[in-house]
Amino acid sequence: MTGAISVLGSTGSIGTQTLQVADNLNIPVCALAANRSAELLEIQARKYAPELVAVYDRDAARDLAVRLRDTEIEVVQGEEGLLRAASLESAETVVTAVVGTVGLRPTLEAVRTKKRIALANKETLVCAGELVMSEAADRGAEIIPVDSEHSAIFQCLEDKGGAGVKKIILTASGGPFRGKTHAELQSVTPEMALKHPNWNMGAKVTIDSATMMNKGLEFIEAMHLFGLEPGRIQVLVHPQSIVHSAVMYRDNSVIAQMGVPDMRIPIQYALTYPERGPAPAPELSLAEIGKLTFEEPDLEAFKCLGLAMEVAGMGGNAGAVMNAANEEAVRLFLDGKISFNGIFELVSAAVEKIKCIDKASLEDILASDLAAREFVKSNY
Repeated sequence: MTGAISVLGSTGSIGTQTLQVADNLNIPVCALAANRSAELLEIQARKYAPELVAVYDRDAARDLAVRLRDTEIEVVQGEEGLLRAASLESAETVVTAVVGTVGLRPTLEAVRTKKRIALANKETLVCAGELVMSEAADRGAEIIPVDSEHSAIFQCLEDKGGAGVKKIILTASGGPFRGKTHAELQSVTPEMALKHPNWNMGAKVTIDSATMMNKGLEFIEAMHLFGLEPGRIQVLVHPQSIVHSAVMYRDNSVIAQMGVPDMRIPIQYALTYPERGPAPAPELSLAEIGKLTFEEPDLEAFKCLGLAMEVAGMGGNAGAVMNAANEEAVRLFLDGKISFNGIFELVSAAVEKIKCIDKASLEDILASDLAAREFVKSNY
């Protein structure tokens, strides 16, 4: 199946499900990494006995080092710790499941050390897709998507590359507010937005799903992953979340990938590709589902999706600006400091105000990220 894995973001939703898959397939875990969850990291470390555990927060790293002092597990901290976990010699596959731009440098480090990357950190390609994909091609690193939609497209394209592809179809659940108008969304509270109808995800991703920014981020990610211009990517709302995405070929035939909404399926496929392991999730019964429906997204109500589509065509540092502004705006919303619709207002303002750089270097991208965060913090 696969050699040892390093799991970046091991305490989050994708990370914990990755470890479930590793348990089921007896895949060894050589490194774990997280932001600050010392207590859960200790439990994971004692169960999997990795060589190394990286903790981004330095206080939490010191706490974990004390907790694990009776073991031989090395505890490292900060960004340099994440880079070590991403490039550990014994790791065959690096699962990048950390949330946000903190995943950019570790993903690049994994690329540069020619790992297989099971990519669950969409911000990496949103912010620096051109850089990352170019480096992966130069280094011969393998990037296998973990997002259910991108995994679906990857599976539909398997062994075909991009030959004969007319367009790809990204499906979206529509989130908890499908059918609402922009005006009706003004009164949405964090508690309401955190109740996703189909998926169990972390808070930030769940809010992004509610605004449909998550689909916008996936739109940009798909553009880079599959080398397609924005005009060849279509978003369709599919409330049942059974068809995870599809590919239309030049003869207008459509190949779709379906399954129950369970992230362990795409996680496992990224780890075992090109093989398939025993089912990690229940069998799909189309008879029980009964019907599958599709509709166009409402870009007037869910303005974040439309903004992301525009940003996809801008290129350069625009994705980094939008992503960073969105992260800060979502944090403000969760803290009760801005309205639900205020997320779009702040993000769109940041994209408009911060200078667009066509050929953005890594330094340009990181500087744009900081500038966007400061803009949002200063203008809410």
